[in-house]
Amino acid sequence: MMFAGNGLFYPLLGFASFVVFIYMSFGGLRFSFDEGKEMGFVTRNGTQFMLDGKAFYVNGWNSYWLMDHSVDFSSRFKVREMLKTGAKMGLTVCRTWAFNDGHYNALQISPGHFDEQVFQALDHVIAEARQHGIRLLLSLVNNLQPYGGKSQYVKWAWQEGVGLSASNDSFFFDPSIHSYFKNYIKTVLTRKNTITGIEYRNDPTIFGWELINEPRCMSDRSGDTLQEWIEEMSSFVKLIDKNHLLTVGLEGFYGPNDPKDLTVNPNYWASKLGSDYIRNSELANIDFTSVHIYPDQWFHEKEIEAQLKFVSKWMHSHIEDGDEVLKKPVLFSEYGLSKTNPNFKLSDREKMYEIILGIIYKSAKKNRSGAGALVWQFLVGGMEDYSDDYGIVPGENPSTLSLFIKQSCRLAKLKGYTQQDVSFKELC
Repeated sequence: MMFAGNGLFYPLLGFASFVVFIYMSFGGLRFSFDEGKEMGFVTRNGTQFMLDGKAFYVNGWNSYWLMDHSVDFSSRFKVREMLKTGAKMGLTVCRTWAFNDGHYNALQISPGHFDEQVFQALDHVIAEARQHGIRLLLSLVNNLQPYGGKSQYVKWAWQEGVGLSASNDSFFFDPSIHSYFKNYIKTVLTRKNTITGIEYRNDPTIFGWELINEPRCMSDRSGDTLQEWIEEMSSFVKLIDKNHLLTVGLEGFYGPNDPKDLTVNPNYWASKLGSDYIRNSELANIDFTSVHIYPDQWFHEKEIEAQLKFVSKWMHSHIEDGDEVLKKPVLFSEYGLSKTNPNFKLSDREKMYEIILGIIYKSAKKNRSGAGALVWQFLVGGMEDYSDDYGIVPGENPSTLSLFIKQSCRLAKLKGYTQQDVSFKELC
């Protein structure tokens, strides 16, 4: 009866077409998802990452913001653009946050309570990465305050009247907070992706899990508190997920009882943070180590040449540890040089990148433990608010872009596993 008059029929037809267009554009990822795309799990064999019987080299980047930008349909295109750009560069791994606790666009609103819309945003990130052949290193909590971090867990415990201490470090020793975090881990690892239908723990798109970004427990400089926390949480992860690799998320500082405290650490303070690179990394459930590289943060007074000399020493020391002590792959999971440094020059930043990528390549050639590096950080155009002085839009600096493409090409020539969505004959 409502279609009796053309005056009503055509507006309704137009509205229906509009709804279909919106769904296909923003909500209809199912229409383009390639369910037949085969992916294997990245594993390790001694000091090497492996995939499908080949060495797997990590040449990649950080984009911590992927989940946050997938919550709103209007900004999801940036996620696709970023992953597509990485794939075109021949990159293999992106590190990003799988957490946002108690803040704007929070994944975990309060202990055990999750925002389904935000979880679907993380589903989208994983599905989109799969489409472009990119593996994801997913971090589970922040030591720092942005995106909630351990301080948010402490605040929750305090508000509920069960917290032992208001100190942020109680995250590492309070049983109630341990329970909160274990519930979070279980919820994330057993999440069934609403797009792919695959539980996260069974999805090879995920390269691995990172327990915590840059853990520090300065209230216990012996390192015992953090060590016990890593033991407990790494065992819990492996109890639920036996498919994926696991790392701690360390910055790489040597502990107070390590001889390298005095010879390699950037300064006296580095061994007093409650973390211990060797001790924390040698645990059986930790599959690979993580190391960060920020010479400009660690040596404000040194000239760039001295900083770059340290970068080389720092990397070679950790690769030596991977080969001779830990017998595990070493991933330099963050590195960068801030554009706010006095006398900053893009050429200095590129020189640092060249050193880092060169050391990784030489390690790969010799089958040593230097398994890869992830630059901090890549963005797409129009994201200045997320830049934090280290951000790079790959296409805006051709000379910077060429460094990463060169690395992809020379790693491909070593006959390891490469980005499958790229023609290296054309790229190189």
